Amino acid sequence: MAGVPRSTKEEIVLAAERLFAAHGLEGVSLRQIGAASGNGNNSAVQYHFGTKEQLVEAIFAYRLPRLRGRRALLIEERRPSDLRGWLECQIRAVLEHSELEDSHYMSFVASLHQHDGVKGFRHLPAEFADSRLEFETQLRSHLTNLDEPLQSLRLAQVMSFIVHAAAARERARRRGEPLLPFALEVGNLVDAMVGLLTAPVSRETRAALECGRRNDTECPSTS
Repeated sequence: MAGVPRSTKEEIVLAAERLFAAHGLEGVSLRQIGAASGNGNNSAVQYHFGTKEQLVEAIFAYRLPRLRGRRALLIEERRPSDLRGWLECQIRAVLEHSELEDSHYMSFVASLHQHDGVKGFRHLPAEFADSRLEFETQLRSHLTNLDEPLQSLRLAQVMSFIVHAAAARERARRRGEPLLPFALEVGNLVDAMVGLLTAPVSRETRAALECGRRNDTECPSTS
């Protein structure tokens, strides 16, 4: 409800999200987060959250219910039956989140991925990790012609690209830069991600894949 003051914990979560987005996990101290949240108590962050890792978990827990809920609503409304439909539900929900005035979440996730890779998502609460796996299972059901490890590699690339695209839009909006119309941004990103996932596997890539399966150190270069 508008006008309701935020709690101390919420102010800390929002300050941490903003600072982690800008500087990464290692570039920010708990003391700096406390100061940015407007709390004069130097130990406030540690008191409420214990450690930096628990604070990262709190950011996920604060943001993901809305994002996951929106994606679930889109899935319920649209009942996607193909790869494009499923991707559009994810992309629309993510880009909508980047439009929130008080959010640096997409930039936070992009920074987490950039600095820690997949290890950064070890902080993801279990219920959200399960939801992510369920969604990826739906995408995989439309990629049965794509062998491993290419299937997992392309899925990881797509999910990362979506986050970084949303983070770029989030940052551009905050800087007051021109933005593509929302519908155009969504449509173009869906087109690109469908293309990445369904791109034909070239003869050279198949040869490299077979070579890798044999652990052949003498694989010829594809360049």
